[in-house]
Amino acid sequence: MATSSSDPLVETVERLIPAAPGAIFAILADPTRHHEIDGSGTVQGPKEASTPSSPLTLGSTFSMKMRMAAVPYTMVNTVVEFEPDRVIAWQPRPDNKVMAAMIGGRIWRYELIPQDGGTLVRESWDIRQEKIPAMMLRPMRKQTREAMTATLERVERAVT
Repeated sequence: MATSSSDPLVETVERLIPAAPGAIFAILADPTRHHEIDGSGTVQGPKEASTPSSPLTLGSTFSMKMRMAAVPYTMVNTVVEFEPDRVIAWQPRPDNKVMAAMIGGRIWRYELIPQDGGTLVRESWDIRQEKIPAMMLRPMRKQTREAMTATLERVERAVT
């Protein structure tokens, strides 16, 4: 089930997944599994030397190898919200200091809400802190919503 936020700078999708919040959260808090659940096709996997061997916590950082079209790049993510089995959010920035001064700041957030029959998972793409002007990112809204919908489908497959 896809939904849009009333805030033009936040895109949100939801899916009821027939699993306990803890099982879903364990996947989200393990960056070594993010490439398995990414619905956009851009996440290639962790940058080995920087990947935590234990689950993420508030303030954790992890680096991911990424690819958009034929262009590889690395993003360094910082966990900015964390409530076990309820909320996890991270903010990616390029690992290149010059690029990081110009772009980055969006937040990827997952909220887990226990429901009869499973967990309502709400994924949000929040660009309110993005360095790129919002008008440049708004055209990406539809594509991002489709990728997030695919991500939640993949999360369900991974956990059930």
